Amino acid sequence: MTSRDKLHDTQRERWATQIAALEAPAATPRPRREPLSTDRIVDAALAILADESFDAVTMRRVATALHATPGALYAHVRDKSELDDLMVGSLCARVDLPLPDAAVWRDQVLDVCRQLRDQYLQYPGISQAALQAAPRSLETLRINEGLLGILLDAGVAPQTAGWATDALFLYIAAYSVVSLRRHPEEDEAAETADRADVLERFLMLPATRFPNTVAHAAELTAGHGHDRFDFTVNVILSGISPGH
Repeated sequence: MTSRDKLHDTQRERWATQIAALEAPAATPRPRREPLSTDRIVDAALAILADESFDAVTMRRVATALHATPGALYAHVRDKSELDDLMVGSLCARVDLPLPDAAVWRDQVLDVCRQLRDQYLQYPGISQAALQAAPRSLETLRINEGLLGILLDAGVAPQTAGWATDALFLYIAAYSVVSLRRHPEEDEAAETADRADVLERFLMLPATRFPNTVAHAAELTAGHGHDRFDFTVNVILSGISPGH
């Protein structure tokens, strides 16, 4: 085969390769990695919390979920304490605040408290963070401002409004922590069974030593769902009156 023939064959092979490339599927471009941000870090932390537990949320664990190094997270979040506060703030951002209405101010406060409680209960353990430090995120302070606005508009004295708001925040968090004793998948039947067990234990007590507990065992174990939550919030609010 002459050099001319070899060159011709080579050119034909290149040409055939180019023709074949026309039929081949286009290469999928590699997607660009989304830049790291505070919002992405908080979302990843909440996802770990929802799927696992509050204790599972560490800076290293969040970094792994985001395919980043722990050091990269510290450029956006100072430390785990700030991450906890940002997670609480993210849940507070989901709470709707009403325009203050003095005619229904107690109902408005109760509704805000219920909303925040439900957010905490969707992420078991986050309420521990809410109890551990004073709120620093703007979204958490937004809830504080909203509750203050409702109370002040109703004529409640500023000192009373401030302390009542603090008490409500503490109760919501504490209630959510206690609710961790019940597994989220447990249904109303399980709750009824637990209540019946407690009632039975109360009734087994010697009436001579526990006369009130035995006599009122049914009342002590009464209530369904969040009845006790509503009761306690209303007790707090009943101690507040406009002008005081």
